[in-house]
This record gives sequence, C-alpha cells and structure tokens, in this order.
Amino acid sequence: MSEELILVGDKVLVEPDPEEAKSEGGLYLPQGIKEKEKVWSGRVVKVGPGYPVLDPSSLEEEPWLTQKSRAKYFPLQAQPQDKCIFLKEQAVEIRFNKKKYLILAQSAILLLIRESHSAKEDL
Repeated sequence: MSEELILVGDKVLVEPDPEEAKSEGGLYLPQGIKEKEKVWSGRVVKVGPGYPVLDPSSLEEEPWLTQKSRAKYFPLQAQPQDKCIFLKEQAVEIRFNKKKYLILAQSAILLLIRESHSAKEDL
C-alpha cells in the first residue's frame, strides 16, 4: 500500500535546495550557516487545491434548504516544478519516504521562477 501526500487549502509542498558547502569565493562554510538565513529557495513538488470560495447564491436561502454542493476553490499561483524563494520561518519541515520537505502557505512565497515554454524572452 503506497501513501500519498494530500495538501489542504493554500499549502505548498517544497523540496528545499541542497545546502551549499562553499561560498561564491570558494571558502568552505561552517555547518548550519544556511539555517540562519531568513530566505530559502526550493522546488515546488505539489500544491493544495487553493483558497475555498463561497458560492454567493447559497447565502440567499436558508442553510437547511440548500443542497450540499462540492467545494469550489480559487487555484494557487504556484505550480509543481516551479522554483521558489520563500520565508524560512513560515515553513514546517517534514520527512516523507526518507526525504526532507517543507510545507508552507502560498503567502510565504516571495518569488516564483517558472520555465517559459514560449519562444520570446520576457526579460
């Protein structure tokens, strides 16, 4: 029996980038130096369904008269395979299948980098 991670609401599952052992100048950094940084980067693995949206027409009738409908969601901007820059202090670390992941709300993401499939350059 295999297990699957199911994210709820606006949650995003991120695989953090590996820690750099060297600085850009070639100096070896002490262990745990990345832990002190406030902003981390990683790759989006999976996203939740989005922000729940209330159907305004359901407010016009009494709650016991309306039929239960499936929840509707406003989708998230983050997508799997996006590279992201996020606030580390808002992330929760988990281990799943012996791999380290971070769960964070989409609001903790500062920047998304997505590979463009179009021929024209944006920058």
